[in-house]
Amino acid sequence: MIENPMLKRLLRAATSFCRSEKGNIAVIFAITMVPMMGFIGAAVDYSRAVNARTAMQTALDTAALMISKDASTLTAAQITSKAQGYFNALYTHSEVSNISVTATYTAATGGNPAQVVMTGSATMPTNFMKIAGYPSLDLGVSSTTKWGSTKMRVAMALDNTGSMGDAGKITALQSAAKTLIDKLMATAGSNGDVLISIVPFANVVNLGTTYKNSGYIDWSNWSTSGSIEEYYTCSTTYQAPTWQNGYNGKMKCGTANNNISQWNGCVMDRAQPNDVQSTAPLTSDSTTYFAADQSSYCPTQIIPLSYNTTQLKQTVDAMSPSGGTNQPVGLFFAWLTLLQQSPFNAPAKTTGVVYTDVIILMSDGLNTMDRWYGNGYDPSPQVDSRQALLCSNIKATGVLIYTIQVNTDGDPTSAILQSCASNNQFYPTTTASGIATAFDAIGTSLTKLRVAR
Repeated sequence: MIENPMLKRLLRAATSFCRSEKGNIAVIFAITMVPMMGFIGAAVDYSRAVNARTAMQTALDTAALMISKDASTLTAAQITSKAQGYFNALYTHSEVSNISVTATYTAATGGNPAQVVMTGSATMPTNFMKIAGYPSLDLGVSSTTKWGSTKMRVAMALDNTGSMGDAGKITALQSAAKTLIDKLMATAGSNGDVLISIVPFANVVNLGTTYKNSGYIDWSNWSTSGSIEEYYTCSTTYQAPTWQNGYNGKMKCGTANNNISQWNGCVMDRAQPNDVQSTAPLTSDSTTYFAADQSSYCPTQIIPLSYNTTQLKQTVDAMSPSGGTNQPVGLFFAWLTLLQQSPFNAPAKTTGVVYTDVIILMSDGLNTMDRWYGNGYDPSPQVDSRQALLCSNIKATGVLIYTIQVNTDGDPTSAILQSCASNNQFYPTTTASGIATAFDAIGTSLTKLRVAR
């Protein structure tokens, strides 16, 4: 028994302290602070690592796409060196160390596409986790770029009308079109993976004189001395258009009065309704034939689908502005160049291979004339109506349509070009320099369709 009062008070105080819950909370908090701080620190380090890895993946993906453009022409060592250089220029996380990048190119064989496989690894030092024995975190990413699994066919219907001679538009178009040709051809693993056709148009298109004996040219409204799209009509006599007769000329039509060897190769719209349909020329149905027209505004000859970049660029360089605007005739013949039928007989498609068919329609004005409607100066709603039917028929076959309006004259936005475009792929511009911007954007879009990660 304890008799000392002081000792009793001390004993009671000690017993009270041991029983106090307030004291236990303090002790528990002190004990749990260490792992809590560890978890918070680990979260911070992990978040830094995720950000670094995400940026690393993006840089690797971009580098893989860049190296794929010329991988087939490089040695294995050059591929790795270039890939490392591209990656280093794109990846700017200085806190990451021990970065290693490898790249391997495999050429297309059989039905297998060409591909570049890139891998990247690195380490990132930690700030908090090192206390727990983890001084760094390992990062690893990979990227595969394949091409050739999708083949692409692109028909470029390019406005060659008289107004293209203003504001430097024809020159800007030629430069932009040639750049696009190079950009698309750079994605081809082998010849034929990307094919391009060029269809210059005004109020007519130039089919080419080699078709004069093909059997599907309609000569009934044709003469060596005039054009029905230039106010001539077929007659038994000849009369040049003058102001005295309202500029309405007369000419002798048909092969009986004309030597077809003098034909300049130009054709106008086919007879309705074949002007908006893909029906191939039939020897038993002259309404499907291509109507010859000796237009003085005959543009550069159409080049069917080709991978010959020299020939394609030469055609673009030869373009010159003249004539009225008939977008449907350019769009129609661009469509025909994509089909495995006369007159252009596109190469047959290989079974099991995915194909992307595209038309790019570029024009600097509103529709002003075709075979039946318009005067070549004022906008023609009737021509727009024919084009609306044509666009609908083309898109129904799965062809993608990109449209460009180069509006340097203050015209209203072209409703028909806007509605004709697939998936809102309408590119309006008010300057000649905007042509390059539009073509570049389309090229980027098509490259994404062509090269898949």
